[in-house]
Amino acid sequence: MKSLFLSILILLFTSQIYAQDSSQIFRIAKIKVDPKQLDLYKSLLNEQMLAAIKLEPGVLSYTVVADKKDASSITIFEVYANQEAYQSHILTTHFKKYKEAVKDMVLSLELIDVDLIIKTKKENMYQM
Repeated sequence: MKSLFLSILILLFTSQIYAQDSSQIFRIAKIKVDPKQLDLYKSLLNEQMLAAIKLEPGVLSYTVVADKKDASSITIFEVYANQEAYQSHILTTHFKKYKEAVKDMVLSLELIDVDLIIKTKKENMYQM
């Protein structure tokens, strides 16, 4: 009986977590940047991301990486609380400022919406 009760609690808790996460937006942005302007681009990107994380509760995380063979090929993994948070984000002053500032630096941009399958990590990983 105790085992059955515990199993039901685990199932309910797990389902609740999934329901809370199901509205999250996961997006990959693939960006090709003018190599001559890469340092300035990274600085502007960092400024925008720090503002978004600090000021917008619905912007949950950003992870940015560069191709080892071509540092001007940037990939960003973005997580938003829901579609409304993303829509709000793209209307903010800091995001509009970033888009205007980098418009001549970005050679291409591809946005890919993805579904989360599994998420796991060690605590305090990638804290920079």
